[in-house]
Amino acid sequence: MKRRNFLSSGLMAGAASALSVSASATEVTPQPAPGQPFNLLFGFHDGMFAQHAGKDFLDQIRWAHDQGFRAIEDNGMMNRTPEQQQQIGNLLAKLGMQMGVFVVTSDSWHWKTTLTTGKQEWKDKMIADCKRAVEVAKRCNAKWMTVVPGNFERSLSYEIQTAHVIDALRRGAEILEPHGLVMVLEPLSDNPDLFLRHSHQTFMICKAVNSPSCKILFDMYHMQRNEGNIIANINMVWDEIGYFQIGDNPGRKEPTTGEMNYKNIFKHIHSKGYKGILGMEHGNAKPGKEGELALIRAYREVDVV
Repeated sequence: MKRRNFLSSGLMAGAASALSVSASATEVTPQPAPGQPFNLLFGFHDGMFAQHAGKDFLDQIRWAHDQGFRAIEDNGMMNRTPEQQQQIGNLLAKLGMQMGVFVVTSDSWHWKTTLTTGKQEWKDKMIADCKRAVEVAKRCNAKWMTVVPGNFERSLSYEIQTAHVIDALRRGAEILEPHGLVMVLEPLSDNPDLFLRHSHQTFMICKAVNSPSCKILFDMYHMQRNEGNIIANINMVWDEIGYFQIGDNPGRKEPTTGEMNYKNIFKHIHSKGYKGILGMEHGNAKPGKEGELALIRAYREVDVV
C-alpha cells in the first residue's frame, strides 16, 4: 500500500473509532435533563436559592422543586410562627417533598455549657423544647431534629459528663418516641469546647440511650475536620446513623469545591441502602445567580446514577 493511501485509511479508521467510543460513552452516561429529580434526597436551606427565587422561603421551595430537589432543611424552624410552619408543611406535602432536620432549641442554649453539667435547669429546658418540637414537627411534617449537648464542664470528669448527657437524652427520647420522632445528635468541629466531637463518641452515647428516637447526625464536613476516614467511620457507626449532612472541606461549600470525594461517598452510602435526606448544610462557593447554578451543577455531578 502506498504511504499516502495508508495514512488516509489510518486517519479514517481512527476517526471512526473515536466516533464509536464517543457514542458508546454517551449511551453509558446520559446527562440528566434540567429539572429532572435527583436520585438522592438532597435537602437545601432557606437562602440557598434566594437570588433566583427571592427571599420568601416558600418561593425558594417551589423554585428548587422545579430544579429537581425533593427535600429541605430548616435549622430555624422552631423560631418561625406556627402559621409559617404549617404553610411550609402544606407546600411540601403538595409538591411531594420531604422535611429534613430542624434544631431543637429556641434560644441557642445548646451552644452553652448545658447537658454535661447534670443540672436540672438545663434538662428542663431541653425537655420543654422537645415537647414543643413535637407540635412543630406535626405542622411541617418533620421526623428528625438536631440536638447538641453543649460544651465541656471542666469541673467534672469526662465519664460523669457523659453519664449526665445520656440521662438527659433518655428524657428527651421518652417524649419523642411515642410520636415516631428522632433526635439526631451532631458531633461538631466549630470550637474545641464542644463536648460532642467524634462519631465513635456519639455512637457510644446512642447505644447507651438505647432508643429509636436517639441517633447520629453524621455531618461529613465536621467529621472530615475532626477525624477524616469518612467511609470507614460511616461503616463503623452505621447502625446508629439516622441522618447525614454535607459540606466540602475546606470552606464548607458544595461538593467538588474541596478535598472530599463526595461522588464516591454518596455512592457508598446509597449502596448501603440509605434512602433518607442528605442535608445541604453549607454555603454557596460563588455569589449571585451563577453561584446558585454552579451549586446545582455540582450536585448533578455527584448524584448517584
